[in-house]
Amino acid sequence: MAHFGINADHALGVHIPEIRKIAKSIGKDHALALDLWRSQIKEARILASMVDDPGMVTESQMEIWCSTFDSWDLCDQCCSNLFDKTQFAYSKAAQWSKRNEEYVKRAGFALMACLAVHDKAADDARFVGFLAMIQRESWDERNFVKKAVNWALRQIGKRNVRLNKEALACAKLIRQVDSPSAKWIASDAIRELSSKAVLGRLHG
Repeated sequence: MAHFGINADHALGVHIPEIRKIAKSIGKDHALALDLWRSQIKEARILASMVDDPGMVTESQMEIWCSTFDSWDLCDQCCSNLFDKTQFAYSKAAQWSKRNEEYVKRAGFALMACLAVHDKAADDARFVGFLAMIQRESWDERNFVKKAVNWALRQIGKRNVRLNKEALACAKLIRQVDSPSAKWIASDAIRELSSKAVLGRLHG
């Protein structure tokens, strides 16, 4: 876990596939999810994100959970398993992208990436709006932030042909920012979004 930059405090060492099996056997249980989160055990908190009912999640709960993120894996699991399915997903992505706390800010961009993958029915305008936020925060040199900014940009650019063009245009603007982080974010995104594999899938 340390090798991958994961905070192993309060961790038991249970692998994600095993946690998913447990979650499947439980089903949705909002009260249990809240209890699991209060345990402070990493795997219990990941399990909480899998068994919670998105329809019962409150804005206050999202703020409390997000404020206690202490590792990128817990942040991403919560965003992918639960937060992106709540009614507050888009507003929180926008709000958190402006916050200074490292994992809160990461959560904002992780949410954008997860929504780009999971919310198939969303219109393009939602993601065009996210691109402006991605450009605005591309200067942040913190590793876990810049990787999430890059992740969001790439996932938006892989949704469809129009958003691919919008994301590439955004990346080219980011590349002009006088920041090592911005130049890395842009170069990596341009490389993937203009690749034969991505363009072939989108046009095919």
